Amino acid sequence: MSTKADNKSRKTFLTVLLVFLAGFFVISMAGVVRFSILSRKPVVRDAFATSVGENIRHPVSFADLAERLKPAVVNISTTKVIKSGGMRRFRSPFGDEFPFDKFFGGDEFFRRFFGDTPQREFKQKSLGSGFIISKDGYIFTNNHVVEKADKIKVRLSDGKEYDASVVGRDAKTDIALIKIEPSNSLPVVEFGDSDKLRVGDWVIAIGNPFGLAHTVTAGIVSAKGRVIGSGPYDNFIQTDASINPGNSGGPLFDLNGKVVGINTAIVARGQGIGFAIPVNMAKELLSDLKTKGKVVRGWLGVSVQDITEDIAKSLNLKEAKGALINDVFEGDPADKAGLKAGDIVIGINGKKIKNTREVLRIVALLPVGKKIEIKVLRDGKEKVFQIEIAERKERKELADAGKIKEYFGMTTQEITPEIAEHFGLSDTKGVIVSHVKAGSPADNAGIKSGDIILQANRVKVSSMKDYLRGISRKGAKDSCLLLVKRGKVSFFVVIRK
Repeated sequence: MSTKADNKSRKTFLTVLLVFLAGFFVISMAGVVRFSILSRKPVVRDAFATSVGENIRHPVSFADLAERLKPAVVNISTTKVIKSGGMRRFRSPFGDEFPFDKFFGGDEFFRRFFGDTPQREFKQKSLGSGFIISKDGYIFTNNHVVEKADKIKVRLSDGKEYDASVVGRDAKTDIALIKIEPSNSLPVVEFGDSDKLRVGDWVIAIGNPFGLAHTVTAGIVSAKGRVIGSGPYDNFIQTDASINPGNSGGPLFDLNGKVVGINTAIVARGQGIGFAIPVNMAKELLSDLKTKGKVVRGWLGVSVQDITEDIAKSLNLKEAKGALINDVFEGDPADKAGLKAGDIVIGINGKKIKNTREVLRIVALLPVGKKIEIKVLRDGKEKVFQIEIAERKERKELADAGKIKEYFGMTTQEITPEIAEHFGLSDTKGVIVSHVKAGSPADNAGIKSGDIILQANRVKVSSMKDYLRGISRKGAKDSCLLLVKRGKVSFFVVIRK
């Protein structure tokens, strides 16, 4: 009997012990959970959430940031007066001149017969965006937003409107600086560092798309250094933050609320493909725009091209990097320093050069008179040259040549392989005279179709660019000295108006 009682007592003791331990465990775990909950930071106070098991943060809301940034973003509306109407007469499909002008006396005949039709004016309006960079009213926007505008209106986030004037413009980078005269101190943006942007970083665009004031969109940096064919200094930030017509000139912000770009362009057929000018480029141009109204760019006096794989192999280069000099302009800084066609630019002031666009961008931003160090490869050996930067003068590029019908009554063009084959030429360098107008100064000087121009006012001519540079020299308005090649004979000729 005693044995059964002892067994029953042991079972009771073990049961009580197990219940006690279970209760202790439950209470302990509840305390741990409670401590964890109380010690955790409230998620609603953070703009970011963290994915479970990963160290990845993504924004929960842009509301606070957008509210803080909006006051420094402005809406821009422009008005341009367009004149239309007036008499329009028949234009010949055979040329610019009316075919019967010599019989009827041209415009005078039509005016007398039909009378003058008065011109009408209408106002063309457009929209854009901008952002305030100084408390006294300086604003960054795009050049194409304010170019040729007769009237510019700026509206702030509080609804106040001001007339604005253009302080400076630069068509090559599509950047403009305008100014309003506010009655009070204005809120301003803070510049960021666009060089530190990484592909995948979050960005916010604020602007005036389709007239919808202060629209906020968000996305990421899709790519950097994009070249879209808008000019020689293309270096765009690509983003999928929604950008539409009217966003032009508006700011692209990072998540610290700093401007990293100026929204500029979109792909018409693209979805979520927009482009912004890096703010570091705008900062570089600000001083010139503010003090001179334009951008003064540096000039070396060379023509360069990218190195293809085929060129790299032919020159025994290890890699297709650098910028190949294909022409050195006589009398310009590079020529004075001793650079030659065939040299490969591999470094400027210690910075390695990968391609032609890097040379153009770096040199363009250098101040006139600054001495720089250029490292080149010549015949496989590195050479260093000291060059003093000159001012880049605006010259008519080859793309503009089609707009220039003639000089001194003669039309010229570059020698293409097809033209060289047609005239039996062994070299495609130079320009060829394609037409000479009867009775013109060129005709009187004896110039003929098919002549090849080797020099223009002492400038060696290897391309249309050289030719235009030569004939546009100072003192060459009324006369021009040409070195002409006709067949196997070369001779100088002076053309006078």
